[in-house]
Amino acid sequence: MKSISSFTNRASINRYANQSALRQPPLRHGLLAIVLATTSGLSQAVEFGPDNMFSFSGFALASFGVQDKRCLNCQWAGPTEGKQKIWADTILPGRPIENVSTQVLIVQPYLGAKFKLGQGFKFETLLSQRWRDGFVDGKRPYDDRTGSKVDIPGFWYEKNVTLSHEDYGRLTIGATTTRSWAEADYPFGSNLGLAEAWSSSGAGYGLLTNAIRYQSRLFDVAEGDLVLEGTYDRGETNFKKNKPSFFEFFGKYWRGPLELSLIVQDTKNGGPGSWGHNPFTGLTASSLDDPLLSKSSQGITMVMGRYWATPQLELSAGVRRNWWSGANAVQNPNTLQWNNMFNVNWNGTLNGVANPGYPASSYDVVLGARYRVGKWTPSIGMLHFGTAKTDNPSNRGQDNSALLAVLGLQYAFDKGDFGRERNIDFSLGTVHYANRGLSPISMPGNDAFTAVDSRIAKNGHWFNVQITYGF
Repeated sequence: MKSISSFTNRASINRYANQSALRQPPLRHGLLAIVLATTSGLSQAVEFGPDNMFSFSGFALASFGVQDKRCLNCQWAGPTEGKQKIWADTILPGRPIENVSTQVLIVQPYLGAKFKLGQGFKFETLLSQRWRDGFVDGKRPYDDRTGSKVDIPGFWYEKNVTLSHEDYGRLTIGATTTRSWAEADYPFGSNLGLAEAWSSSGAGYGLLTNAIRYQSRLFDVAEGDLVLEGTYDRGETNFKKNKPSFFEFFGKYWRGPLELSLIVQDTKNGGPGSWGHNPFTGLTASSLDDPLLSKSSQGITMVMGRYWATPQLELSAGVRRNWWSGANAVQNPNTLQWNNMFNVNWNGTLNGVANPGYPASSYDVVLGARYRVGKWTPSIGMLHFGTAKTDNPSNRGQDNSALLAVLGLQYAFDKGDFGRERNIDFSLGTVHYANRGLSPISMPGNDAFTAVDSRIAKNGHWFNVQITYGF
């Protein structure tokens, strides 16, 4: 779902509508495959300058939708309190549950430069930021970005440099997106109308600020092509007691009509949570909290696959295991601010620790298919957020599950497989929660992705029209 504010913690404000499918089926030879694995690939870039050293590309979209079962400002503690806090559980009585209209506007350009250094080496730079705005019934919903239109204020999508060689691979340093978010978002999730729900959920992170990434050259393996990659980020370096560390392994394999991706992410002392778009920094927004806090960790293992059964029929499937160490709830006595806690047994104790966080794990599964008929591409996608395994005696959503289903229809204005450049998408979606109460633990908020609050209704629906322009 493409609502501008679909979950209610602070991180939820920094979100966006999903892109539609713009990429062709993968090329399985030469450096083109590496480029697909490392860049946005949203459209053919416009090149200019001496020797075409500069490039410019990107996308803009406008999304218009209607939703049912929407309850605006129904949370007693206010719209910014996240579901991990017990005082955010309560819903105000008597608030109306309405059908609403939504509008979302997004633009994201990419500006790149490349310089040939000789002997096959190339130096590249990439800069990209995303801006968005949105409305519910013609009014802007509550937004704590203090008037900024930047998608996630203070963080770039791409701000990095790369040294590459066809035989030795690529080394990238700087701000970039994680594979767990980017690969799940586009094109995998966007092809099924589930880009945001699949990429922005779970125990992964989405944006990196100080990444070091190495990607191998392309290997010939079992009559197919394989690329391997490792990424490290040290996060916010002012945390000395609980030093952040981020590791991600990414592998992608192509063989004929088959494409497989494996992503393993292991992190320590980032912000605990289940928002897969979250920037990786430190345990809280301020390193002054460091002495008061205990270590925390979380991570994912995710496998995604696409298979072209025929030139028209594409099948997709993915599974993700999430795990969290849990994070104790701690209040800073000087600022009276709470930390980013996770899966807490509120008012309980564990080994002498008050309000302890408990470890948890869960599985999420996505399935889908789409079939191209000329310029039209109908699709179906289903996403299941599973129950969680945890010893927490309090119910913090671990006993709930959710099923999202989306029927889509895309029309491509330009020629190209699956609407490469400019298209219009129609989608009809539904969500079903197993129980009324807190949402599944791998969802970042109780109304995440669908705007249907699991504490208010077990079922909800939406219809959306999205126009995407790739440039």
